[in-house]
Amino acid sequence: MLTPISTDQQAYAAGMRQVRAWLIVVAAMIVCTLMVGGATRLTESGLSIVEWKPVTGTVPPLTDAEWSRQFEAYKTIPQYREMNRGMSLSEFKTIFWWEWGHRLLGRLIGAVFLLPFLWFLWRGYLSSDLKRRLWIIFALGGLQGAVGWWMVSSGLTERVSVSQYRLALHFILALVIFSAIVWTLRRLDRLPPALGSARLKMTSRILVALVFLQLYFGALVAGLRAGRAFNTWPLIDGAFIPAAERLFFEQPWWRNFFDSTLTVQFTHRMIAYTLVIVAILHAIDAFRSRASAAVTTGAAWIASMMFVQMIIGILTLLNQVPIDLGLAHQAVAIVVLTLVLCQAERLGRTLPETTSAKLRLVVGEGS
Repeated sequence: MLTPISTDQQAYAAGMRQVRAWLIVVAAMIVCTLMVGGATRLTESGLSIVEWKPVTGTVPPLTDAEWSRQFEAYKTIPQYREMNRGMSLSEFKTIFWWEWGHRLLGRLIGAVFLLPFLWFLWRGYLSSDLKRRLWIIFALGGLQGAVGWWMVSSGLTERVSVSQYRLALHFILALVIFSAIVWTLRRLDRLPPALGSARLKMTSRILVALVFLQLYFGALVAGLRAGRAFNTWPLIDGAFIPAAERLFFEQPWWRNFFDSTLTVQFTHRMIAYTLVIVAILHAIDAFRSRASAAVTTGAAWIASMMFVQMIIGILTLLNQVPIDLGLAHQAVAIVVLTLVLCQAERLGRTLPETTSAKLRLVVGEGS
């Protein structure tokens, strides 16, 4: 016979539903910010605001005088002098709004995360483990803001664009925060372990690592504008595998993986092929080993979306990164990341151990 659920337990369960909804909203906002950030990069808008004003920067220029001041500040940096000399105020406003929107979304995420977080802490809805996770995520969000300005500052004095190193770090840190929220949401569901072999568990983790590595190199490709060079496929620089002296002409050799347009794009391609192969093998293994329906479905989705992502990547390259294909490539990358995270979490579950008496009652102990 089931134990009746008290009013307090019902309130706690309702609170946890609110926590889930809140984290879903934050994750969705991060995705929106990533997409606006991608558009900001593709339109070369990221250096249009040369000041970092975390609070007062929330308000855009409201007068002609303020617009003129912002424009004159932009004219002092190398990007204007070497790329946009003669730009009109109207053209400047276009790139300004992209960067301002990107920064505003970042600030809004901070507020949307912190204020409900404090409310849930006050209401006592969060277990000690969940509190710790969420404080870490909040700290990473604060770090992300600082890294964003550190990235922008790299393009204000000597370069016409931001450092690809800093751009990649900024992008990956955003994805780490997004991934932490997705993983936390999955764990809140308290689902039972999924049936799958140790090999499936291992390959799911390999997929997560490879996807993050690929996303990092994708950011380097973006930072170097490498997608607008070597716009042929399947050959690159006239061969499937370019000559070693072309791939490793800089010294020390490892710098080519960060600074060479050819080597970075070639590495990005090779990781893509590897991901598709591993995803297909993972799916075949899931079906052959008679893994649970959730695992086999997840594996099938991963393989399918990995293939779709490769096709979009090829089209993006062949067309020299138009904004629509560039953003589609980034959007599907986030979908792929979400799928591999869910699969790794699904296969990594152990028998759930309750972390609080409240939670035990909510999930139905006593049946």
